[in-house]
Amino acid sequence: MTDSSAQAPYLPPAAPPANHGHTVAAWFTTLTVVVGAILAGVALCISTMWLVWVGAAIVVVGLVGGKILSVAGYGQPAARGR
Repeated sequence: MTDSSAQAPYLPPAAPPANHGHTVAAWFTTLTVVVGAILAGVALCISTMWLVWVGAAIVVVGLVGGKILSVAGYGQPAARGR
């Protein structure tokens, strides 16, 4: 019979939290980027360049805002041990 504590070093590291990104930061980023991309795409089809730039600005605001929310603690927690 083998000692179970002897096998402990061979176990894989603990799995990270499995919430699959269901956080405030992820939802904010996803929704604002999608809205900005749709707006820019529609504006491009109707040849309104100023609205294309507004859509692009919304995408940038979504990316920056999502990162700010993540740093503020509304994102997925960082994996321990890194």
